[in-house]
Amino acid sequence: MARHLITSALPYINGIKHLGNMVGSMLPADVYSRYLRQRGHDVLYICATDEHGTPAELAAKAQGIPVAEFCAQAHDAQKAVYDGFALAFDYFGRSSSPQNVEITQHFARRLDENGFIEERAIRQVYSPADGRFLPDRYVEGTCPHCGYDKARGDQCENCTRVLDPTDLIDPRSAISGSTELEVRETKHLFLLQSKLQHEVEEWVSRHEADWPQLASSIARKWLTEGLHDRAITRDLDWGVPVPSDTWPELAADGKVFYVWFDAPIEYIGATKEWSDLDPATRDWKSWWYDVDTDVRYTEFMAKDNVPFHTVMFPATELGVREPWKKVDYVKAFNWLTYYGGKFSTSQKRGVFTDQALSVLPADYWRYFLIANAPESDDSSFTWEHFTATVNKDLADTLGNFVNRVLSFSRKRFGDEVPAGSAPGEAEAKLGGQIAGLLGEYEQQMESLQFRKAAAALRALWSAGNSYLEEKAPWLEIKTDQEGAALTLRTAMNLIHLYAVVSEPFIPTTAKTMREAFALTGDTATWVTVDEAKALASVPAGTPFTVPPVLFAKLTDEDLENYKERFGGTEA
Repeated sequence: MARHLITSALPYINGIKHLGNMVGSMLPADVYSRYLRQRGHDVLYICATDEHGTPAELAAKAQGIPVAEFCAQAHDAQKAVYDGFALAFDYFGRSSSPQNVEITQHFARRLDENGFIEERAIRQVYSPADGRFLPDRYVEGTCPHCGYDKARGDQCENCTRVLDPTDLIDPRSAISGSTELEVRETKHLFLLQSKLQHEVEEWVSRHEADWPQLASSIARKWLTEGLHDRAITRDLDWGVPVPSDTWPELAADGKVFYVWFDAPIEYIGATKEWSDLDPATRDWKSWWYDVDTDVRYTEFMAKDNVPFHTVMFPATELGVREPWKKVDYVKAFNWLTYYGGKFSTSQKRGVFTDQALSVLPADYWRYFLIANAPESDDSSFTWEHFTATVNKDLADTLGNFVNRVLSFSRKRFGDEVPAGSAPGEAEAKLGGQIAGLLGEYEQQMESLQFRKAAAALRALWSAGNSYLEEKAPWLEIKTDQEGAALTLRTAMNLIHLYAVVSEPFIPTTAKTMREAFALTGDTATWVTVDEAKALASVPAGTPFTVPPVLFAKLTDEDLENYKERFGGTEA
């Protein structure tokens, strides 16, 4: 089986993330990782908090605690939420780790040795009111390209164009709001991306046909516009320090590497963090160094992160002139909106992940988000849509099927799976249908088409309901008790199959369904075509229990309460 390296865009340390962040990177990466593990692949899923940059410094200052302490607390808070969503990272690291410092500095030295870093004196925005140089993220103003009046000095959140602070119209300090800004001279390191343009173009050309159109089109747009040399250092107290053995003057000035430079390197750094916990059995370099033919590397991210991962980080890796693993497949997502408007951490618009878990358990959210993932276009979250999906797919199609099969069988046949007659034409037809639908589900998961995979999973659940309605064991038992027992035994085998194949989407519920049956040695990780056709993995005589209601049906009152709490009008 193949080895799969999977990463999702690093969530920034400053604040709990919203549902848009969840569905745009970490959750689909988790679903895919779980699926691959179940199919027998060797999988390493790596993520981390992105901890450097001015926002972290300012947040720590606002709380009156050292920035390192703030980041440690925020990392633990985010990790708790991700645990609540059942994200099964192999390791969730921190970009402030010693390992990332070491590897980032190594990359910088190698880039310098190869002629791809240059020290330049530049004129940078300085705010006398704040008494500091302003990193580009903390200069705000109007985007000269689209007119968005809250554009940052590094990138416009609205049109995604990369900017410099001096590009902004009517610039102001994002710290104090002061418009009395000066431009002063300071020295910084620049990555000479322009010298790597041709190599990046060749590399993208070898991969873009396999990527989703969203990822390839963004990469090609950037390359068409031309790669520009970009500063990779900043005047901050918090970050990976510029190594004094290579740049003593800048190190003495307290320069640190800019977050966009060190954050992607943290994918490697976090893998080393993971490896260092058990170096006897874990080898981080076997995943990252000189492994192009051995490891398939898949990245998950929202569209605003695509340029950094398809152009800028590959340029860094190419310039190092060492055989570091580069991404094979970029799974890019559009945005999940909230009633047609953007989720926004800074503007507190939309449902945040900790709030979501306070409303309903994780599986409700996991299923809804993946079933409505913004793959081909932006998709909108509304409470009306969420409520309808939960009630139709989770409560009615899956939950009600499980409850009525197990409850009816216990009432009529006791606490063991009934035997009944031999399978007949209806069961053979059902087995063939389930095998076909399972193949469709596998195909969509293999191709990372998550909405289609959710539709195929839903079709599997629906097939059980159709079989149950056709056989109607509540009527069948009146004239053919053995036939009714067969129907229920077949339906119970469907429940077990659902438990196995639904695990990537709804892992907690899948575990509950599986544990309803006291099967000895139940170690199956997936369902073969033959097993799907036979529907016989839960034999007669197996003890079972009826679990609590798997998914509560949401009421009109629930809907109104959610809208009152979080806002939103029907789109």
